[in-house]
Amino acid sequence: MNYEPVIGLEVHVELNTKSKMFCRCSADYFGKEPNTHTCPVCLGLPGALPYINKAAIEDCIKIGLALNCTVSERSSFERKNYFYPDLPKGYQISQYRWPLCVGGRLQVTGDRGQDVTIRINRAHQEEDTGKLTHSEGVTLIDFNRSGVPLVEIVTEPDFTDTAQVRDYAKKLQQLFRYLGVSNADMERGDMRLEANVSVRPVGQKELPNYRVELKNINSFRFMVAAIEHEIKRQIAALEKGEKLSQETRGWNEDKKSTFLQRSKEEAHDYRYFPEPDLPELKVDRLQVTVDSIKKSMPELPWDKSKRFVEELKLTEAQAKMLSETKELANFFEEAVKAGNQQEVNAITVANYIINQKVDIKTVKPSEVIEKIKSKSAGLISDARELEKLAQEAIEENPQMVEAYKKGKVTVIQAMIGSVMKKTGGKVNPNKIREILEEKLR
Repeated sequence: MNYEPVIGLEVHVELNTKSKMFCRCSADYFGKEPNTHTCPVCLGLPGALPYINKAAIEDCIKIGLALNCTVSERSSFERKNYFYPDLPKGYQISQYRWPLCVGGRLQVTGDRGQDVTIRINRAHQEEDTGKLTHSEGVTLIDFNRSGVPLVEIVTEPDFTDTAQVRDYAKKLQQLFRYLGVSNADMERGDMRLEANVSVRPVGQKELPNYRVELKNINSFRFMVAAIEHEIKRQIAALEKGEKLSQETRGWNEDKKSTFLQRSKEEAHDYRYFPEPDLPELKVDRLQVTVDSIKKSMPELPWDKSKRFVEELKLTEAQAKMLSETKELANFFEEAVKAGNQQEVNAITVANYIINQKVDIKTVKPSEVIEKIKSKSAGLISDARELEKLAQEAIEENPQMVEAYKKGKVTVIQAMIGSVMKKTGGKVNPNKIREILEEKLR
């Protein structure tokens, strides 16, 4: 029997607010002396009362809007009850039945280059737990992280391959950084991935009656490896006639395999009930409006990339590279503005920044244009000479011409390369491209 994977993701991201979610302790805990950023609220001491961090709620709404979610007019916090050493109160303040943002979507690319829409079930606000350190047979607890604002983004089980998982996780990391809500540094634990993995016979529409949760994965590479291993493990078990059950597993990088951590609890095992010390959360009560938050949000990376292609005529690959970070995209656009004043087009600017691997921290956009202008001073500009070189490239590469006309347009790069080699780089590649494309129509 052939099986197909059914995968859903849960991504936790720590927000970079100044203070914690429900108290005034500093949320800048990384690398600080253990248990120095704590107070009665985040330590769960008797009589301490929490109150809501407005900035964290605004950041959660930003994430929800960017993921095309609907922002709930009303939402509530609940107590998620379980006992573990890193949870000083014996419960975590979270949202289960009434999340802040619901029903979103994000488009990702699969292993065959196909676009797939991933449905977002929710993006909700909660608090982080403490951090355990296991050393020399003892376990130490640092509560500096306890109570740091955390947003959890939960998808529907729409992923069918690990390429989609990787693309989704990377897009979320890029999004968090564009919005400025988190550093999303996985090595520091700012962003953590969890996957729910199961398999079913090809053609079956119903979801499997179990799922295996892979927890605490701290890199894209490990997540992909863990999911791929888990899919193979589950298929092998089913083919042996074994019954799979709900459980939580970890990833052992040394052994390249998953391992059982515990039988997975269901939602009712956490005994959710409304947090009695916090009021119902109303967006207008916090004096923020969805419209004002929308207006404050930057252009999203995929929208910026699309605009680079449509308005500046970049290739999709160029646009994707130049919109990788907000800083690089802004640098490129500043360079394009400077280039417009000196008749240097956007494609030339893009090629220079990408090919020269420009360090945007040490170089100014105007300096890029100066270097492009000085480099082009010795270029062949005679139209007849350029026409002749393009014609020679066509005549010398009949197989490439045939491939181009059959739809393999990328071969034009090799033809441009042959002209560059023949002239010692003394031609403008964009000009030669234009001539070649005209001749090959």
